[in-house]
Amino acid sequence: MTWMYQLKNIFFNSAKISTVLQILLFLPLTLSTLSTPAFLVFSLLLFIHSLIHGTLLLLFGPGILSLLQVPVHPFLLLVCFNLFSHDGFSSILTTAAAWWGRVLTLSTPVFIIFEALSSLLVAQSLGQGAKDLAAQSESWQFGLLIGSAAAYVAATYWIVLAYPAAAASPLASTLLGVTTTAFIFLTLIGFSSRRTNVVESSCLALYLAFNIWLSGFTDASFSDPNASYAPLWENILPHMKTMLSFITNTLPKPVLLSLLYRLTVLHLSSRILPEIGADAWESEGGIDGDWDGRPTSRLTKILLTYRQSIFITTYTHLLLLDHSSQVWWRHMCMITCLSVWALELHLTGGDDDEMGSKSWKVD
Repeated sequence: MTWMYQLKNIFFNSAKISTVLQILLFLPLTLSTLSTPAFLVFSLLLFIHSLIHGTLLLLFGPGILSLLQVPVHPFLLLVCFNLFSHDGFSSILTTAAAWWGRVLTLSTPVFIIFEALSSLLVAQSLGQGAKDLAAQSESWQFGLLIGSAAAYVAATYWIVLAYPAAAASPLASTLLGVTTTAFIFLTLIGFSSRRTNVVESSCLALYLAFNIWLSGFTDASFSDPNASYAPLWENILPHMKTMLSFITNTLPKPVLLSLLYRLTVLHLSSRILPEIGADAWESEGGIDGDWDGRPTSRLTKILLTYRQSIFITTYTHLLLLDHSSQVWWRHMCMITCLSVWALELHLTGGDDDEMGSKSWKVD
């Protein structure tokens, strides 16, 4: 019966991938072919469906639900197109779209804080893991130092290439100078006080370079101005080439990159959270290795159960932002991450154990 089990896994995994691809395509499709209110209504319908789906998963567990939700998204898309294909749509839909858009817009600082904290948490987790490896042998120490040096060089090269496009205004160039200078000083302070290591610092350097690179994106950077776009409704069936052109030239590449990064760090941070403060819980559940009763484990389970809702809200929020807003909030994300890192370096104690600075010294 092994092949039956593998076949079932293939079906379930294909359904999950299909669901993700549908969301990735249908949201910008609605925004491009109809209007912003239609896009917001469709996003709200997807969000409500994802909440219902996540609740059912929480109550009954995974199973056939992954297959059942595949036709729901195309159905909601057709409903949205039918509702907004004429001018007589209900004012209730317009009001709902306006409120949903306002909620997402006002939630922008929340998205930024979550991304900044998750990025810092992942970098610190990698730094702690690298420190444990460096304590095992000098080979690990040397390899981690070489890898961190390569990360520093790559981040510097990335920033130099992206700087002319990112520093498009005096304010942008000033913010870039402030963030890069603050990063250098915080790194030096962290090294001198033994409160950080080269792996953690190099990861944050790559994060800053990634944000600076995204800040330099413009519409001309990722779209083909010579690409022809034919009306979708009249050509969707006889002209699949038009559909392919629509996908390749309409899906916002910087938004997809931001979405991929934000979801990745959120997922990784949710996996790291149960490991925080493990020593304080050893007397209750650490002996059996069962951490289900810990608050962070329950939080992780909720985040993973409702990850589709997080996916939809994050994607919708990024699609709503125009280029100038995305650049501005990228700077805010870098400043938030460095500010929290500075606070963490100030509050935490130095490395006085055997895995301190001596672990990173190569004789």
